[in-house]
Amino acid sequence: MIATRLISTKPYRFIALLCAILMAGALGACSEASEPEPEPERQQIDVEPLRDPLPPTDVPEPQQAPEPSEEEAPQEEPVAGALEEVSIDIEITEDYRSSLDHGPKGAGSQKYIMLHDTEGDSDAASVIDWWDGNGNLVAAHFVVNRDGSIWQCVPLDRIAHHAGYGDTGHNDAFGISEDGRDDMKGSSPIGSDFADYGMNAWSVGIEMVHVGGEGDYPEEQLNAVDALIAYIDDYYGFESEIIDHKAWRSGNSDTSPEFADYLERYQTKRTHQ
Repeated sequence: MIATRLISTKPYRFIALLCAILMAGALGACSEASEPEPEPERQQIDVEPLRDPLPPTDVPEPQQAPEPSEEEAPQEEPVAGALEEVSIDIEITEDYRSSLDHGPKGAGSQKYIMLHDTEGDSDAASVIDWWDGNGNLVAAHFVVNRDGSIWQCVPLDRIAHHAGYGDTGHNDAFGISEDGRDDMKGSSPIGSDFADYGMNAWSVGIEMVHVGGEGDYPEEQLNAVDALIAYIDDYYGFESEIIDHKAWRSGNSDTSPEFADYLERYQTKRTHQ
């Protein structure tokens, strides 16, 4: 069953900044509300008067400075940009396929967002049909069309086979392991140089409809990837590290050379701009 959902998601960095602002305000309020320290007790000393005292003079009593009223209380300057972006609307078409679900993946097992190219011109619906029907049981969680529409075929709390085997030693390098949650159906070893298998169970896969060497990525598609990364961050409550497929298995073609600058920005700014 195919269903389309409109989701309002908050960029995780905005949430963290807003929480910091609210906590700072709360601490300030607590500081103002605390009771003032008591003044030290004054000690009375008796002094013998002079024999010829001078006539008393009128000395005005010191006046206390008026306490500032609530209206006069200084106002905190708003933090520039803190509330500029409250939410992002993202539309996702869900087309879940049971054959592409390979086990549980809770938030405690989420570390990476892996970006891929489909290396074909077919749209997301056709790509998912092909994954479901070819018997390889390989798929990513999401496919992003060139027009910016997003399709999902595996839930975020389930494992999808999008990463496969990686370079020998990469399980340790990426801080992951094959812990038995992945059923490994359809997976076959590909040689001693690529012996590590674990990334599927620790990551979310995003495929972009693109063929390497055939032009740039449309702005609509990149904007959709921006929103999708923000949604994934919001879903888990933290930012996952962003990598591409060839970072896990050297020699892979995805992502393409024309994506290199975008990938660097995603890894530093979490957007393509």
